[in-house]
Amino acid sequence: MLSLVLPKGSLEEQTILLFKQAALDVKIGFRDYNPQISDPRISKVKILRPQEIPKYVEEGYFDLGISGLDWVNESGSDVEVIADLPYSKQGSGIVRLVVAVPEDSGIEKPQDIKPNSRVTTEYPNLTKEYFEKLGIPVKIRYSYGASEAKVPEIVDVVIDLTETGTTLRKNRLKIVGTILESSTKLLANKKSWRDKEKRKAMEEIMTLLLGVIEARGKVLLTMNVAEENLEGLISILPSMKTPTVSKLYNSDYYALETVVPRGDVNILIPKLKEKGAEDIIETEITKIVK
Repeated sequence: MLSLVLPKGSLEEQTILLFKQAALDVKIGFRDYNPQISDPRISKVKILRPQEIPKYVEEGYFDLGISGLDWVNESGSDVEVIADLPYSKQGSGIVRLVVAVPEDSGIEKPQDIKPNSRVTTEYPNLTKEYFEKLGIPVKIRYSYGASEAKVPEIVDVVIDLTETGTTLRKNRLKIVGTILESSTKLLANKKSWRDKEKRKAMEEIMTLLLGVIEARGKVLLTMNVAEENLEGLISILPSMKTPTVSKLYNSDYYALETVVPRGDVNILIPKLKEKGAEDIIETEITKIVK
């Protein structure tokens, strides 16, 4: 029913993992660009460069695709952005398209960049628009990678996508401006999105993917507590809404369940013990569907 295109390159590994955790395993065989997903809603899968994906989705070659907002904007593609999927190669998924210059350039803000500076980037359209708004004429040179290595001999300014800025700093470059913030998006062809049957299938796939995203960084805590300690324990127990409480059979003990951020567990568990919690169990969560 649905034709799907997934990103190759830096997002590929995390995308394949996301689909696996959503029970949509991507089986990559000898022909790496034509994998398969054993799901009745998905009839065709391809893996292509994320730069190409928004335009191919717009033109109807695919019903559904994953790419970054940066490439949607750079390509000027008219697609339906149906979900934010905050993941990336390294972390939470928020990346920035930044303006970087040599540390010793004397430039402190984009407005300080001299007219006719040489600028290298993989985003010529966004770069052209940005400098036109600043009123600074520049010479834009398309980059095929390793932009940092071209400064200062070949170019004066780098426009590049970064998550942490580490690579730029290692090459003695400093960030003086941000063109846009981007994250991974689930994209739909507009005609397909208007099709009732296809839209239902897309929404079901989206529910599975977002369920995995929602569960990341969270764990399920279960514990037992004596009745006299119940209220005191609940008073410090975080939860998505309220904890689940059930009375144990033929006992004055209660069982509690709650979902908490994984990062809080190291501080929370000792506090729960102090409040009378017993038999605490921490369980990984694969999906949370709201």
